[in-house]
Amino acid sequence: MDMPAPSIQSTSAPQPELESLLSQARTGAMALGDLMTKASDLQTAGRAEWAIQLYQAWVEGNSSSPFLPVACYNWGTLLGAERRHNDAEQAYRRALALSPAFYQARLNLGHQLEHTGRVEEALAEWRTVDEALACASSQPLSDELLELKLHALNNSARLLETHKQFAQSQALMRRSLELNPRQSDVIQHYVHIRQKQCDWPVYQPVGQVTHNQLLVGTSLLAMLSASDDPALQLMVAQRFVHEKVLAYKDKPLHSQAVSRLARQGRIKVGYLSGDLCMHAVGLLTPELFELHDRERFEVFAFCWSREDGTAQRARILKGMDHHVRLAGVDDFTAARLIAQAGIDVLVDLQGLTSGARPNILAYRPAPIQVSYLGLPATSALPGVDWIIADRFVMQPEYLPYCTEKPIYLDNCYQVSDRQREVAPPPSRSTYNLPESAFVFCSFNNNHKFSEEVFGSWMRILKQVPNSVLWLLADNEWSKANMIQAAAAQGIAEDRLIFAPRVAPAEYLARFALADLVLDTFPYNAGTTASDCLWMGTPILTRSGCTYISRMAGSLLTNVGLPDLITYSLAEYEQRAVQIGLNPARAQSYKRYLTEHGRQSKLFDIPGLVRDLESKFEKMALDHRRAIVGSSD
Repeated sequence: MDMPAPSIQSTSAPQPELESLLSQARTGAMALGDLMTKASDLQTAGRAEWAIQLYQAWVEGNSSSPFLPVACYNWGTLLGAERRHNDAEQAYRRALALSPAFYQARLNLGHQLEHTGRVEEALAEWRTVDEALACASSQPLSDELLELKLHALNNSARLLETHKQFAQSQALMRRSLELNPRQSDVIQHYVHIRQKQCDWPVYQPVGQVTHNQLLVGTSLLAMLSASDDPALQLMVAQRFVHEKVLAYKDKPLHSQAVSRLARQGRIKVGYLSGDLCMHAVGLLTPELFELHDRERFEVFAFCWSREDGTAQRARILKGMDHHVRLAGVDDFTAARLIAQAGIDVLVDLQGLTSGARPNILAYRPAPIQVSYLGLPATSALPGVDWIIADRFVMQPEYLPYCTEKPIYLDNCYQVSDRQREVAPPPSRSTYNLPESAFVFCSFNNNHKFSEEVFGSWMRILKQVPNSVLWLLADNEWSKANMIQAAAAQGIAEDRLIFAPRVAPAEYLARFALADLVLDTFPYNAGTTASDCLWMGTPILTRSGCTYISRMAGSLLTNVGLPDLITYSLAEYEQRAVQIGLNPARAQSYKRYLTEHGRQSKLFDIPGLVRDLESKFEKMALDHRRAIVGSSD
């Protein structure tokens, strides 16, 4: 059956050279090998549209060729690269109509369907490949067919994880690792998806994958929840950089693109992020941008954040002097734009978190490149020399495990927003909380919940009669696993109360219903800790060795409640039980926060911005003087 041909998007009349090639393709005078060579040359020369037209002409003129499926496949590949996904879909479907067992075409068809938002259809195509190869032979698959099967399994797992179908995704990852245990990317996702589901122990060997392989393959984000060992955090960051980040050998872009005379006048500060929207970073930072002294600083946003249409996104952009959109812009071009803007200080707000673009930093588009907020740990990125911190989160003993040097702020490292919208106070009945119970609470993301900490929480509940634990319900599997883990320790299901996700204003308002927030370890609350303290609810934390495990301790120090910082699991449990058995103590913390919290050093945001500016200004001016001096 003939499939409809993809449409041609030609913006100008064919030139003689192209017309000659099209004529050869249509009349059968061009062999497939010559077609592939000519199309490749055109693509290399920046004439992808000509290459697409050439393939279409060949397909139309060689309808009886046994090589037609291959030509349709290559045609679809070119169309997909040009983001003409609907046209690429038709090319792949034409190839499959001629050769249903053309697995490469079916895999690529799945990608086009994914790009056009047809998730179930994409999964169905990849499932077809998986099932066909399972039935293809009783003998082990060849290396080539095995790669195709792994492609189907891994992309299905990735797409299911993206759409929060965690159990199905994990099952496919297990099958993939059983077929080939040497897949570091799959191992990375396997570990983290178990964390997201509170599927403990997280390091559960699969097939021939050993515990050590799981540990080494852990992503940095997952390791922040898994271990307080700074050496392990540095190791996995360095592994990622070695595998994924380019080693740029040329002169830094900032020294190529900007003349010495360009670095005069106001200090240019650029903020680099894909999270300047309704995201934890986007919720903390608006006042940082708004409060910059415009007589001394010029503020740029270089971002690829989603345009979520929220007031938060609009406010962030309004706080910038310039907004340079990097969505759809390749990393080198993005770095060149930053360099051409003459940025003195580039602040990376993302590190190695999801959606990060570390290769932009590898080109060194700015002379001073600084890590802040998004990754409270070392990134090991060769383009990042500094990290904003305070002396609580980065102790001297921690510094040897960081590739960045600290820029120490005088008080707390964390900026926050004093203009957060808060909904009217809800009642406990709104969230099914017992009126007379002592409410322990943790609204951290479930992937931060470790088996050790959750076990500690269950022991706390045992020792505090008439207490409940109020948790965020991230997904159905984490909820089921937590209920099961609680039952194993003799804690009834009704003592765990799960809160749904709500809009930020409602989320803030409901903190008032909790008596004491219990922090996670080693991945402390960051934004969540700021939120609960702003709303007048105390948080009990445990501080360890690493930046990430000392965030809440820094906030508590600067808000004036250092006695809510503990330094061991035993001390953490003991303090939680003491407060739970003495509700008046929790109420005294609440009174203190209500009366003094918002006036504390923690929420002196103008002071924090002035402090940060003084550091940035000194570094930028020192660099400018050094550049001028080197030219004398």
